[in-house]
Amino acid sequence: MPTNILMPALSPTMEKGNLAKWLKKEGDQIKSGDVIAEIETDKATMEVEAVDEGVLAKIVVPEGTADVPVNDVIAVIAGEGEDAKAVGAAGAAATAKKADEKPKDEAPKQEEKAAPAPASTNGSGQRAPQAAATPAPQPQAQTNGAGRVFASPLARRMAKEGGLDLAAIQGSGPHGRIVERDVKAAIEGGTAKKAQPGAPAPKLAPAGMSDDIVKKMFEPGSFEEVPHDGMRKTIARRLTEAKQTIPHFYLTVDCDIDALLKLREQVNASAQKDKDGKPAFKVSVNDMVIKALALALMRTPGGNVTFTENSMLHHKHADISVAVAIPGGLITPVIRKADLLTLSGIANAMKDFAARAKDRKLKPEEYQGGTSAVSNLGMYGIKDFVAVINPPQSSIIAVGMGEKRAVVKNGEIVIGNVMSVTISCDHRAMDGAKGAELIAAFKQLIENPMGMLV
Repeated sequence: MPTNILMPALSPTMEKGNLAKWLKKEGDQIKSGDVIAEIETDKATMEVEAVDEGVLAKIVVPEGTADVPVNDVIAVIAGEGEDAKAVGAAGAAATAKKADEKPKDEAPKQEEKAAPAPASTNGSGQRAPQAAATPAPQPQAQTNGAGRVFASPLARRMAKEGGLDLAAIQGSGPHGRIVERDVKAAIEGGTAKKAQPGAPAPKLAPAGMSDDIVKKMFEPGSFEEVPHDGMRKTIARRLTEAKQTIPHFYLTVDCDIDALLKLREQVNASAQKDKDGKPAFKVSVNDMVIKALALALMRTPGGNVTFTENSMLHHKHADISVAVAIPGGLITPVIRKADLLTLSGIANAMKDFAARAKDRKLKPEEYQGGTSAVSNLGMYGIKDFVAVINPPQSSIIAVGMGEKRAVVKNGEIVIGNVMSVTISCDHRAMDGAKGAELIAAFKQLIENPMGMLV
């Protein structure tokens, strides 16, 4: 039997992907585990491996195709003893038929709806009364047969906030799954039923100015229009959702980093060197910040948590997400169990992540999740700033540059190296006192960095 290769779901939230490149061509022999194609998501480029053996009979979706829905057939493999050409032709015919099915099915329905039914007579030339027209069926969402409606998490949240009944919304996602655009369309068109009688009218977030209005504010020819790529769209959507749905509060501390800079110098001097004189590791201030945050989370009960609608997740380890700038946007690789890693281990992990992030080679599990995050703009000369929480995390620290300032030590004004750090906290997950306890634990570790080594 021929085997269909489907567009894979490379992350829990992925609905579409771009087929960037085919690494095999029609007629090539395929073995299980062979890398056959590259798929681009909004964050990374992933390799697709074959799970069956045979001959690549037909490439259904050519390389360079954008927005291919998850689970769509992208290629067909002919099994042992099968005619590859015949399988390929059958696959192409099936794809063409699928593309034509919708228009063919809809045309008669539209004609039936438009044309009135002929009137019948009662035998004397008089028209008999017509039966009442059958009401058009209401659109139904795709279910699993047990009453559960398939919908994305964002669609469910939007429907809940708007008081809408998901079962009354027609899904346009893969296999009838309800996605964000379906809920928006239902709200705007007023086609969805309220979940409960008397529920408040849905409130939409204020819409921004349209593209046309914005462009009219500038002289024609004075700008170049560059369409958003998938990464920029995702960043815009997720951070807008974060600010609309997460109640942020902010706490700032100034950290004396004299001791930290001395310890960093000593740690790096202890690194073994290879025959070319290259050290085995090089710890940065950011690596020490990651370690300090991880230990602070472990020392602050109630700070290392994730908020969900029905419960609070208390984590056993600290997974720290780190913002890394890449061409066109940013990505947030996660240092798993950072509380258990050495400074050199964190340094080498970050070096690897940064290199692969720029090539968009990170796997989804390497940049999703995390309990807290670090965003460091000190290398750009930024003194202090506040950062936006990236769900499902409940906090993020914004790290400014270390600079020489006048400070008081032992009752005297002296010059010291100081770094300003601001933590953004999710007020649903922790209150002000708990956030203050967390950032205080972080400050204590930064100013007494030997605590990171024991």
